[in-house]
Amino acid sequence: MRKKQLIIYCFYSFILSLLLMRCTSPVNYDILIQNGRVYDGTISPGKIMDIGIKDGEIIKIGDILSQAGAKRIIDAKGLIVSPGFIDGHFHLDPMDNLFQLIDAKSQLLQGVTTSIGGPDGRGVPLQFSMGQYLDTLQKMGVGHNMGFMAGHNKIRQKVMGLADRSPNSKELEEMINMTKEAMNEGAFGLSTGLKYLPGNFAQLDEIIALSKQVAQKGGVYSTHLRDEGLHIMEAIEETIEISKQADILVILTHHKLIGKPMWGKSDLTLERVNRAKKNNVKIMLDQYPYNASHTGLSVLIPTWARAGGNKAFIERLKNPILYKKIKSEVIFNILNDRGGEDLKRIQFARVKWMPKLEGKTLHDWLIMEGKTPTIENGADMVIEGQKRGGASCIYHAMDESDVKNIMQHPLTMIASDGRLSAPGIGHPHPRSYGTFPKVLAKYVREEKLLSIQEALHKMTMLPAQTYGILNRGQLKEGFKADIVIFDEKNLQDRATFIAPHQYPEGILHVIVNGKIAVENGKFLNQLNGQILRKRVQD
Repeated sequence: MRKKQLIIYCFYSFILSLLLMRCTSPVNYDILIQNGRVYDGTISPGKIMDIGIKDGEIIKIGDILSQAGAKRIIDAKGLIVSPGFIDGHFHLDPMDNLFQLIDAKSQLLQGVTTSIGGPDGRGVPLQFSMGQYLDTLQKMGVGHNMGFMAGHNKIRQKVMGLADRSPNSKELEEMINMTKEAMNEGAFGLSTGLKYLPGNFAQLDEIIALSKQVAQKGGVYSTHLRDEGLHIMEAIEETIEISKQADILVILTHHKLIGKPMWGKSDLTLERVNRAKKNNVKIMLDQYPYNASHTGLSVLIPTWARAGGNKAFIERLKNPILYKKIKSEVIFNILNDRGGEDLKRIQFARVKWMPKLEGKTLHDWLIMEGKTPTIENGADMVIEGQKRGGASCIYHAMDESDVKNIMQHPLTMIASDGRLSAPGIGHPHPRSYGTFPKVLAKYVREEKLLSIQEALHKMTMLPAQTYGILNRGQLKEGFKADIVIFDEKNLQDRATFIAPHQYPEGILHVIVNGKIAVENGKFLNQLNGQILRKRVQD
């Protein structure tokens, strides 16, 4: 009897142990990242931990996952594990090769898993509403996550064309309704390009009226300031006033000081930002880590001369008095603004009417045409280039000391102001390939301007919180599995102003929505991204 009882006891003990093993067996993850130094997006130091991913989300973070089962295991020993980088200022437009480069290779190989498009007032293309554009991209499939801003310039152009005047009541109401519609259909906020047409023609009350609608929906206001050179302080005051009157978070996007007279004066702009913050103004900054900007050739030409479009501009040039006035203002801008006082500082990036100019400077163009490279002759060529349809240019007109000063400010996020790029297409600014690796390689590892956790915070959690991007920007249980794994010691941007079409090194693995997009440094050409829509506040 005792033997029989012992057998029964052993049998049930065995069954119980099997049940316990089944109940406590490790979760079967889709991806398990082991042994990496994890920076969670906050400013906390990194820790050696494991991350378990399932169904597109981070299920578990800790140091006890070594026995867990997984379909794919990534050994991140000796590597940094971070939230995927969020680029809050990026040009996602068919004019910027979006449809051609929908796989987002140049972003993903930087470690960028989410980009916010429609900056500088550009919004979405005129032929689309916000909802139509987002639906179109969603059907196409995208390589990384994309969200969009409503663009004031596009809204104004659709209602008023390039008219140099204030809107009447009917036009303003139409712009307000278009802004509301964009917010209801998923825009993250309103962007302005007050340096460009037609935004430059808008007065303060117009911007405030639209910003109030955005604020009511929980959106933000991102602005290319009306001026980034001699009159930057007035432009910042205008933005602060918009924040106050519309009760909206404002972002001084790609914050910089343009032109030699302003070099070294970032202390003034940052002090004004600090004072505004102290007085409860909701204000943020973003910045790219280069001392050269990238925009149209037309930025050198006064906006009044381009009112009504290029045909009207060409007509004005036929008037000798107007031509002389336009040229004098172009000369002023070459000396005091984007020109940096040197024709060699104006570098052509994309020139459809003369591709051989791409990568060359305004100085080079004058030599090619057999002209003496003077500032006066350069102004004539700027006007000629705009007559032919314009061009995009890189302007080497910023000072490195200001770049560093702005980068260190606690309210500054990292954003590229780039566009999707691929070898053989134009001569882009190197920021389109190297923004995020450059910050980590040059300003963290080499110059120790920032700690690695500070830099990663500026690339991840800070922009996610600023734009209201839910469940991204941190390595946190329940958040989306957007993750970058990189080799801190060997991370390096390669793109230069002379040879921009070079991908960075050291970005080893990139995960987008729980799926691998880059593996061991190799781009997998997967459309793992999602179209993000801002959750509108009622």
